[in-house]
Amino acid sequence: MTASIRVEMAHLVDAAISAVRPEMLVPRRIECRGGELLLDRAPFPEAVRLDGRIVVIGAGKAAAGMAAAVEAVLTPAIDTGADVRGLVSVPEGCGRRLEHVEVRETRPAAANLPTPAAVDATAEMFAAVAALGPDDLAIVIVTGGGSALLESPRDRVALDDLIAVTRFLSASGADIRELNLVRQALSRVKAGGLARACNAGRLVALVLSDVIGDPLDLISSGPCMPAVADPSAALAILRRHAAAEVAPEATRHLEGAAAAGRPPVSHAADGEWTTPAGCRVSHVLLGSNDTAIDAAAGAARHLGYDVTIRHAVPTSDTAESVGRRFAGEAAELHAAAIRDGRPRAVIEGGEAVVMVPRDHGAGGRNQQTVLASAETWQQGGSVWPAGLAIASVGTDGEDGPTDAAGGMVDDEVMKRLAGAGVDLAGAVARCDAYPALAAADGLIRTGPTGTNVADVRIILARP
Repeated sequence: MTASIRVEMAHLVDAAISAVRPEMLVPRRIECRGGELLLDRAPFPEAVRLDGRIVVIGAGKAAAGMAAAVEAVLTPAIDTGADVRGLVSVPEGCGRRLEHVEVRETRPAAANLPTPAAVDATAEMFAAVAALGPDDLAIVIVTGGGSALLESPRDRVALDDLIAVTRFLSASGADIRELNLVRQALSRVKAGGLARACNAGRLVALVLSDVIGDPLDLISSGPCMPAVADPSAALAILRRHAAAEVAPEATRHLEGAAAAGRPPVSHAADGEWTTPAGCRVSHVLLGSNDTAIDAAAGAARHLGYDVTIRHAVPTSDTAESVGRRFAGEAAELHAAAIRDGRPRAVIEGGEAVVMVPRDHGAGGRNQQTVLASAETWQQGGSVWPAGLAIASVGTDGEDGPTDAAGGMVDDEVMKRLAGAGVDLAGAVARCDAYPALAAADGLIRTGPTGTNVADVRIILARP
């Protein structure tokens, strides 16, 4: 691959990630003026006054940047004496020092599972919103990765059981919807639990979505949505993935809850509702995978590419199937570019699933996608052309339990893989993409990005 197309790929990845940084997104929608919080320069449907205490809480990979942006927005209120304080839970490597909101690192990097530290932080958040009154405001930050960073297991559900179920389902190919439905049924803070504990008169949830389609009840498992956990659905998911015996106590809890029946709920898809305690709740979707895809597409057009965009690709697709599809499409795109001399790009969003075998190696869904593309191309017997590149990257900078955000394949990577004698089929079968791509200079490393809107996949084809 030419040096210029490699630089172009890096530029598109950077454009996608930069577009969803919370420091950019929050002030576009939210501002403070005249003692009131405004949405898109107008009052909320029900006014959000800043006369009382303001507590900022939440969790996720973008929570630190979001909290910093909220502090900046609230500067006029702070300057006139507003009492602003709070706590957000983030992964290691995402911490920063703020003046009014504590940013606490509660789980290791590249380990997307709850920890005792996350449970402790969540308990403090519960206490903070419970102590508010009708003149006060809670601002809740909801971002991708929050399901692991905001946790309070239900009675008789041990944290170790919740961790075991989450780990097993993730390795079994469960998609984010299935994972979060199970998490909701095993946790007190999810499915509206945090909002129901709030005694403030107003609660505003600021949301950065990592779930394709942006269902507010599933992003970070919907801590402020008027949802009700569905233990019957959670049980069905456990049984479908043969996970019911992984944590027997958790399964028994779900069986008991399912037998008791599911209380009715008036679901508000837009997140506007009033809790039983009288707290009026509003949700504001600040950005999503679509935001990142559109930004990368704009950057590609600026570089002269004819761009095909795909939003909301199904999350149930496996990394291997996505990789095979991309290899075939890349061949067609390159052939078309050769025919008419016009460079082409495909940019799509999604979050593939991976079935991890017991004897597995190291990698993540994005690396697995790219290596599956390389394997498919190799099986076809043709030489990878210099004007073609495929990349898949997690916008959070994390791809599985590795230090990479994803991977890419081009002609140089293919040559190095062949030169190193890498068994591509074996590496794909064992989910061992990381060492193969590392040896071929095919890893994309960004470090923690401070945001998270799922994955971006890109094909670039030049004549």
